[in-house]
Amino acid sequence: MPEEHPVTFTPQAPETVLAPITDEQRAALDDAAGEQQALRRVAARWPTLLDAWASLAETADDPISSYAFARVGYHRGLDSLRRSGWRGSGFVRATRDENLGFLRSLEALRAAASAISEADEAERCEQLLYQCDPDWRRILGG
Repeated sequence: MPEEHPVTFTPQAPETVLAPITDEQRAALDDAAGEQQALRRVAARWPTLLDAWASLAETADDPISSYAFARVGYHRGLDSLRRSGWRGSGFVRATRDENLGFLRSLEALRAAASAISEADEAERCEQLLYQCDPDWRRILGG
């Protein structure tokens, strides 16, 4: 008698897209042009603006500051994802501009953790980046 091999299908992983930033926020980020003090003012005005935290992390002068800014962006991002229906798994694609603040924060956290020899955290961040978007490196670098 032939052995039975049941076939099961895994449903497509859900995709979460964060809310877009406003034109006013985009203009403030553009005006800040990567300058730390200006970015700090943007983050102070809009503490949940993930793109501000990601930019602060990316332009920080040292890995400890980058780590701190990136961690804020990452945790604020998790809060935003949960409010948007994310349940800890599923895609958060880097091809969606709305998601870039979170993913850039997560990538900055990975890089800063690596720079300060926090290998376990760097690995966890990289795994989450791949879970969110298997193609993240092509879009974000890293």
